[in-house]
Amino acid sequence: MHIIPYADLTWPEVAALPRDLPMLIPLGLGEYDLEAVASQLKATDICLLPAIPYGFRRTDGDPLASLAAPPGLWAQVLAGAAKELRAQGFRRVVLLNGHGGFAQTRGGARLLSAPYQAQPAPPWPADLAQRTVVVSTGHTEQHGHHLPLSTDTVIVQAIADGLAQRAPGEVVCLPAWPYGVSTHTREFPGTLNLGGRVFEDFFLALVDRLAALGAETIYFSNGHGGNHSFLVNVVKLAGERHPQRFIATEWLHTTGPALARYRQSAIGGMGHGGELETSYLLHLRPELVRMERATTETNFISTPGYTMDWVESGRLIANPPWSDDTSSGIYGDGRLGSAEKGRLWLAAAVEEKLETVRELREQHTLRQIQRAWRAETAGER
Repeated sequence: MHIIPYADLTWPEVAALPRDLPMLIPLGLGEYDLEAVASQLKATDICLLPAIPYGFRRTDGDPLASLAAPPGLWAQVLAGAAKELRAQGFRRVVLLNGHGGFAQTRGGARLLSAPYQAQPAPPWPADLAQRTVVVSTGHTEQHGHHLPLSTDTVIVQAIADGLAQRAPGEVVCLPAWPYGVSTHTREFPGTLNLGGRVFEDFFLALVDRLAALGAETIYFSNGHGGNHSFLVNVVKLAGERHPQRFIATEWLHTTGPALARYRQSAIGGMGHGGELETSYLLHLRPELVRMERATTETNFISTPGYTMDWVESGRLIANPPWSDDTSSGIYGDGRLGSAEKGRLWLAAAVEEKLETVRELREQHTLRQIQRAWRAETAGER
């Protein structure tokens, strides 16, 4: 049996895969018996996609079981994870389920029960209300000829891991979510797309679950630009639904002074798959980077009204076809990446994240004081 790790591939490699190859999406971060799965499917080669870390009902006692989405919404999440694979011509999309029954999914995917060994996980901390829950959102998306599809998820997970090590008593970091939102899925193979509305509904339901567990501050740490506008909607809706909590997100990670301090490219050099993300992957997963295939794609229109870089800027918000600006799939200069810059940017991003987490707690505490003062003042009238 030969296992092909989908998220380690580049988009040209996905384009070359046979379309009758079984495409497996595991539920849970534990271990499946893939030999048994391949035997059930009568396949010698299988392609393994990123595992869906939470959202489903489970029987293994994992504390993430408390984050299960409502059945109807969960069926939409599964359909969203599978639909782009079907749209790209893959005919055998399989959801591996070692957690018991749930509603049948749409999107042309097959549900397959399989032997599963759960990962041991610590319980929710007793002081959850005094910590910030960090929800890291990545994606599985093309990053040019030289970077893997897992780039966004690898980076945002590394930042969460660094934050958990830096401030273990202040945060609870959920496993990075690897299925985000993209609107250029059909232009370059490999890119998936959960769908904006499904993404919003799922993470709004996740906030509901976390609030029920007692979480008071929740921070969406984002690794993929396409998620941003939908996370803003989640935060706005969640703020209305849970006014006693403090829920926030960001545009993207690594936006502090270190971004300019270490970069060599001009504006436009690190929009997508460029200097920044290449440097991160050279530091974190160098074996997945094909630097000999790295390209420079900076010949796109940039004006004071609209600039495409790591964080888009200007008066305008736009979403032109990516193929208008890039033939390799990146925006920026991938050739300027280095492992040393990746190390420096990761350290800076962890410190930025810690500063933000502490600001969230401060904001939440100040609001609690204000509410108590207003309640006391109203009671004296």
